[in-house]
Amino acid sequence: MQAKRVTEMANQHTIQATGRKDEGKGASRRLRHAGLVPAIVYGGKSAPASIQLEHEKTWLASQNEWFYSSILDLEVDGKVQSVLLRDIQRHPFKQRIMHIDFQRVDANQALRTSVPLHFVNGDKSPAGKTAGVVIMHELTQVEVSCLPRDLPGNIEVDLSALQPGDTVHLSQVKLPAGVELPQLKLGADHDVAVVVARMARGEAEETAEGGETAAPVEGGAAEEPKGE
Repeated sequence: MQAKRVTEMANQHTIQATGRKDEGKGASRRLRHAGLVPAIVYGGKSAPASIQLEHEKTWLASQNEWFYSSILDLEVDGKVQSVLLRDIQRHPFKQRIMHIDFQRVDANQALRTSVPLHFVNGDKSPAGKTAGVVIMHELTQVEVSCLPRDLPGNIEVDLSALQPGDTVHLSQVKLPAGVELPQLKLGADHDVAVVVARMARGEAEETAEGGETAAPVEGGAAEEPKGE
C-alpha cells in the first residue's frame, strides 16, 4: 500500500538570549545557580558565540516538539538569527538543562535534520479494525535534507488504507517538494520499514494451532509407539 502524507510546515518560534563573555566550567556553574542556561551558537560566516538563556522559559520551550525540529528565531541582544537545535544536555536526574548548542541556518543552503513522523488514521484502517493485529511504528522520525524554507514541522503518514500484513517502507512515505531522505541514497538495504501491521504473538500461535495438521512422515504413516 502507498502511504499518503500530510505535512505541517514549521512555524517560527523566538528564543531570547543574551551574550556572555565568561566561559569555562566555573562560569557555567555560576550561570546555572543563577537560573540561566549556558549555550553556544555556531556555524555560518560568523564566529561561534557564547550565550545564556533563562532556564524556566527554555525548559518550557523544550517540552514542545517544535523546539527540536523547527527553525528557531534566536534573538541575542536584540539581533535575530535563524538557528536549529543541535544538542541539549540535561542533568542526569533533575529537571535541569545543562547546556545547549545551536547552529546558524543559511536560507540558501540545504540543511539536514530529523523531523518527527505523525501516524494518523491507524485505528480506522482495515488493519486497525482487525482483531489481533498490532500496528507497529518502527520509526518515529526521519532525517530530511532540504532548504530551510521547505522544512516541515512534521510529516503525517495516513494509514487509513493499511491492511493486515502490510509493511510501509521509507520509500513509500510521501514528501513535500524540495525535501529528500538522504538515507534512501545509500541503497535498497536502507529502505527500512516505517510501519508494520502484524498479528499479535498469541493470535498467531492460535492460528497456527488451529490451522493445517502436521504432514505425515515421508514414506508412509507414522509408526505406532512401541510398548515399554
